[in-house]
Amino acid sequence: MQLDQLKRREFITLLGGAAAAWPLAARAQQAALPVVGFVNARSAEDSARPITAFRRGLAEVGYIEGQNVAIEYNWLEGQYDRVPSLIAELVRRRVAVIAAPGTTNAARAAKAATSTIPIVFGVSEDPVKLGLVSSLARPGSNATGVNFFLSEIVPKRLGLLHELVPKAVRVAVLVNPGNASTAEATLHDLPEAARASGLQIKVFKAGTSDEIDAALATLTREGADALLIAPDGFFVSRRVQLALLAMRHGLPMVQFSREGAEAGGLMSYGTDTNDMFRQVGVMTAQILKGAKPADMPVIQSTKFEFVINLIAARALGLDLPPGLSARADEVIE
Repeated sequence: MQLDQLKRREFITLLGGAAAAWPLAARAQQAALPVVGFVNARSAEDSARPITAFRRGLAEVGYIEGQNVAIEYNWLEGQYDRVPSLIAELVRRRVAVIAAPGTTNAARAAKAATSTIPIVFGVSEDPVKLGLVSSLARPGSNATGVNFFLSEIVPKRLGLLHELVPKAVRVAVLVNPGNASTAEATLHDLPEAARASGLQIKVFKAGTSDEIDAALATLTREGADALLIAPDGFFVSRRVQLALLAMRHGLPMVQFSREGAEAGGLMSYGTDTNDMFRQVGVMTAQILKGAKPADMPVIQSTKFEFVINLIAARALGLDLPPGLSARADEVIE
């Protein structure tokens, strides 16, 4: 009997030890997975579709989050001052890849911080001028990614706004001063495009929700006829706030992302940013599989989306020109 009790105690001890070891083994397995440090200017709450697209890109090359790759999401929520310390921590921990879709600040900070950890960017400005790559065809270093032309097509965006709201003369432009390179690229060709259309441009700045409220109140008080939103991840996160304020002040608003029009803005024109997130996911997975960023040509986006919110147009008392609606990829009714 004593022998049976002894065996039973040994069995229970062995079982308990195994049970305690299982979580440790699971954690060890998780820790052994290659880690992608994902950095974006948006907030997590507003990023379901882009993250789904990024994961889809990974899966196209055979990488599934939690199975053979771990992803650490870092959401800046417009707090660009966090970028240097965040990138420094990712570099210190030697993550497998730094992925920065749609966040130029993070891509540039990563390039400055490491010459060895692969970087996959998604930027709206010329990556050669940004110093991220030597050339689009042969990046030549540890960075590659997608150039998605948000800033370069600002004149086209302004032209569409003028076509839909021909009586508008004074156009306010909202930029985020914390996203300096994108703000500068947005404003580069805008004055000339405005003069060609007989429009007057005035720039307003906002980098927080309160500053957005203040800027919209000020530009309305100063007699703006319409509003153009510069490309910025934080502005995407605040798209509902922007749409509500624009409607409250009776301002026709054009945004750079279809999400802005879906949230209630008048219209949007720009590249398909969700497809950009997917492409960044594909390139990240290819690097995990052994590809070298130096040999991976930068992808230039070719998918553009023009979305008109007919509900917003009616609320603003605007008639939609038949020719313009025919050119739209989607008219939200």
